[in-house]
Amino acid sequence: MYLLDTDILIDIQRGHTPAITWFANLAELPSVPGFVVMELIQDAQNKQKLRNTLKLVAPLPIVWPTEADLNRALLDFATYHLSDSLGLLDA
Repeated sequence: MYLLDTDILIDIQRGHTPAITWFANLAELPSVPGFVVMELIQDAQNKQKLRNTLKLVAPLPIVWPTEADLNRALLDFATYHLSDSLGLLDA
C-alpha cells in the first residue's frame, strides 16, 4: 500500500509531469493520511482551490494513524527534528 505525502499531491495539483506520470502508473490506488488532506485544505486560498483539492482526494482512501502510530511519530519527531529538520506533520 502506498501512502501519499503532501508534496506529491501538491506536485500533481501543479501539473508536475513526473508526479502525474508516476501516479497514473501505480498498480493500485494509493491511500492518503487524513492529516495530508487537512494540509491541502489549509493551503487552499479560495473556494475553487478547495473544491479542486477535495476532488483530487475524493477517490483516495483516507487513513488515520493509530495510537501506536502517533507514539512512534512522537519518538521520531523528538529524535530527528533537530538533526534532520523533521517537521511535525512529516513525523
